[in-house]
Amino acid sequence: MKNYKSIMVAIDFSAAAATVIKRAADVAKRNDAELALLHVVEYIPPPDLAYETSMNPDWLIDQDELSKHAESTLEKFCEKHDLKNVRQTVVIGAPKYEICNYARENGCDLIVMGAHGLHGIRLLLGSTTNGVLHEMPCDVLAVKTEE
Repeated sequence: MKNYKSIMVAIDFSAAAATVIKRAADVAKRNDAELALLHVVEYIPPPDLAYETSMNPDWLIDQDELSKHAESTLEKFCEKHDLKNVRQTVVIGAPKYEICNYARENGCDLIVMGAHGLHGIRLLLGSTTNGVLHEMPCDVLAVKTEE
């Protein structure tokens, strides 16, 4: 079995995240590997003002506020799961793209993600885990979860 040096975990704060981080922490410990947690805030900005004549200021969301809230939540998640000496990163963007980009830029040799067991039309349309699996040259561990 391959020894991993840099393991990245995509955390979505779902109920299944505890299962995913437990598995990732176990693999990291067995391989004496660095563990990094990445949370991607998927934010779709409101329509361009040129097309919306009655834009309500309440519709606008401050991206810095979103990032700060996610960073705080990630810190609390690490405390709750007794994760020390792990790199914590929050980015805003499309999850598949940001996960792949982070893994490439940081030389990750294993990506750990939850697989929520999609069925029917959701499976046909694909998932973030499936997209990352087919995009990355490194190993991807899809942890089967139930929500």
